[in-house]
Amino acid sequence: MWTRIIAATVVGVICACSAIADDSGRQYFGTTISSGGAPLPFSEAVLVGDTLYVAGHIGLDPKTQKAADQIDTEAHAVMDAVKQTVESAGLQMDDLVSVTVYCTDLALYDAFNSVYRSYFRGHFPARAFIGVSSLVRGAHFEVAGIAAKPARHK
Repeated sequence: MWTRIIAATVVGVICACSAIADDSGRQYFGTTISSGGAPLPFSEAVLVGDTLYVAGHIGLDPKTQKAADQIDTEAHAVMDAVKQTVESAGLQMDDLVSVTVYCTDLALYDAFNSVYRSYFRGHFPARAFIGVSSLVRGAHFEVAGIAAKPARHK
């Protein structure tokens, strides 16, 4: 199993998951830096009111910047990355209300689900599982979502 750094790897780059607020009241999580050291043009998540919008995450081996050889390892890596981003905003995976999974091979549906279900304790969020021809850096999965702060956080 990979070290915890994989949870911070998104699109093959390192994410420093800190929050920055602007005048609109929005909070931006995660400064994404490319392997060349330049910031990429997106945030890992944006909190608007009680809603957290989580950018698409992929799970790559931090050494090779490629998808893992084992599908379950890649699925865990991408879900760990989403979990880290959600938790950096003070929420939990069970606060996700909608998830979109992009997958390059729909035959991986069951394999992904066997990993995915382990990240939730209660009800599952609404979800779409969408087949695509390719993803960045050869990833098999990209996961994005929307979370809502429950009453316990207010």
